[in-house]
Amino acid sequence: MAVRKKQIKEIVESLLEQHNIRQAPVPVPKLARALNIQIKLDEVDDELSGFLFRDKKAGRAVIGVNKSQHPNRQRFTIAHELGHYMLHEGETVHLDHTRSAVTINLRDSASSTGENDEEREANLFAAELLMPSKFLERDLRGKDLDLLGEDDNFLEDLAKKYKVSTRALTFRLTNLEYIGL
Repeated sequence: MAVRKKQIKEIVESLLEQHNIRQAPVPVPKLARALNIQIKLDEVDDELSGFLFRDKKAGRAVIGVNKSQHPNRQRFTIAHELGHYMLHEGETVHLDHTRSAVTINLRDSASSTGENDEEREANLFAAELLMPSKFLERDLRGKDLDLLGEDDNFLEDLAKKYKVSTRALTFRLTNLEYIGL
């Protein structure tokens, strides 16, 4: 399966439009709740950033987030799990005591390796949701991104505006070809 870049961008743009979100930072927890997804913060093993639990029969979903991680990382985890919610069915887990099935997507250290198409799609969805290309285009209009220039605080300030790490922003700008390597 190839990563569906164009479709993911369209889904995110539609989601932002439907919820009247026009500027950064995107309120991802509020957006999840608007989609009737409950968010649970809890301290878990550092290897686990989060998970998406879906009980289709009951019509409910929960995103679990590791509360010991940085708030920016928590936002990414919520956005990543929203990506799974919007794009993927998840793995079915059968519960013997109820004879029903639920689906689960986990975000752990293996999720960021880029070896699984569903994880790459959820990561792309999260990047597009947290740092929408349309928002970045507007914020970068007329700006020269000289990383070695005098305005070395620009990326840091922009990352704060979007509530993401400077590293995540730099990676996103590189993928959007605002920064050449």
